Amino acid sequence: MTLLVLPLVLALISFIIPEKFVRYFGLAGALGSLAVALGHLSYFNPENYVSLFAPNRDFPLGLSFKMGYDGLSLTMVLLVNAIVAIILLANYGKELAQNKTFTALVFFMQMGLLGVFLAQDGILFYIFWEVTLIPIFLILYWFGQQNNNPVLLKFFIYTLLGSLGMLLSFIYLGSTYQSFAYDNLAVAGSFLGAKVACWIACGFLLAFAIKIPLFPFHTWQPATYTSAPMAGTMLLSALMLKMALYGMIKWMIPLTSSGIDEIKWIVITLGSIGIVYGAIIAIKQKDIKTLFAYASISHVGLIAAGIILFTQTSLVSAIVQIINHSIVAVGLFFAADIIESRTGTRNIYELGGIAKLAPRFGFWFAAMTFVSVSVPFTAGFIGEFLLIKELFVAHWITGLIASTTLVFGAVYMLRAYQVSMFGAPKMTSFEDLKWNEILVFALLTVAAILIGISPKCIMDFVKPSFEHINELMVGGFNFIK
Repeated sequence: MTLLVLPLVLALISFIIPEKFVRYFGLAGALGSLAVALGHLSYFNPENYVSLFAPNRDFPLGLSFKMGYDGLSLTMVLLVNAIVAIILLANYGKELAQNKTFTALVFFMQMGLLGVFLAQDGILFYIFWEVTLIPIFLILYWFGQQNNNPVLLKFFIYTLLGSLGMLLSFIYLGSTYQSFAYDNLAVAGSFLGAKVACWIACGFLLAFAIKIPLFPFHTWQPATYTSAPMAGTMLLSALMLKMALYGMIKWMIPLTSSGIDEIKWIVITLGSIGIVYGAIIAIKQKDIKTLFAYASISHVGLIAAGIILFTQTSLVSAIVQIINHSIVAVGLFFAADIIESRTGTRNIYELGGIAKLAPRFGFWFAAMTFVSVSVPFTAGFIGEFLLIKELFVAHWITGLIASTTLVFGAVYMLRAYQVSMFGAPKMTSFEDLKWNEILVFALLTVAAILIGISPKCIMDFVKPSFEHINELMVGGFNFIK
């Protein structure tokens, strides 16, 4: 239980320690959580389906408190703890880092995210899913741009109402077997007819499509990302949307496998539209933060389309791409925040010549730009290549559309970099990177390269989880090719 309890304890302590120590405590606490996760990794055997925490309790009405992880869940736990540590490191030099409430909310958010990835009970998964909405909403409300109430209201209503579809799907499945435990729900799902399973899958999909977000459920995302503080944008893009992609893999498809064929091509079509739409809108943006927000829509559209194929290759490459997207999202939104905080603008046409004034920033921003366009030997290269290949196998048209992400990505990213870093000089001064900012960029770049060089480590680690999920899908389809 240490994985889950520690962030909660850290959040509570954040309220009582002296303000001058908050930034140190926040970073130390995040590193401590990461160390605990690495400790679990050191003795976990990926061949085991799931390691359950004690205590596990059963309650009336089929409810239970079952928490644990398999290789897939532990990968997401490590991602959450690593990204939270990097977010607090990126925020270390800001005045906000000394705010007790902000630090506590980040740890509360971490706890909610970990609960989502550790839950082995459907209602427990839903509860933690909703718990994450509270701290992120408060972070955006208290520390985001002023007068952003309409944006936040839209974000809150979209996500809350979408989640109700998922809750109804869980209730229907749990009521048929009198249990909400994961394995029992999978058994209940195996007896569903195709039509009923399709409707239940649509309930899950509504919640996940909004959170990802898939076109046309994306309308809350650009304005929310743009108005959020740096840490809020990072939490949303690097971690919160991953709950939905994980939910598709772990919950939606296995529990409704007999009905997935009915919606598979709908998801692939929406994902393909998102790939092109997000990229084209990104190309037209002047606001660099909004540009990165639309770029995110394009990239997650590819991941969602790959996941719904549910082949072994598409799943393992989707996990690689999920990790890569988190790396890229943190790096790019960090670069956007550095530009805004030093210049007072996010309009790329009001920038220019920054690389000469701040060569270290110019170098690391270039590194993140290359990572984001998936050059060889980076995580995105192998992830996108395999996802595109699987979509080509499904249908050559979808593969062709998916492959446009490589071209469009290079256009909007290289344009944003060239105009802001090497355009006509409009700045007279620009403070170069501080030690913590260099460290953030270096860690992200090294991680992307290491995964790009050796993606098999991650793929082999999560494969047993997918094999077990496939075994649960009685009456479904065989995902191994």
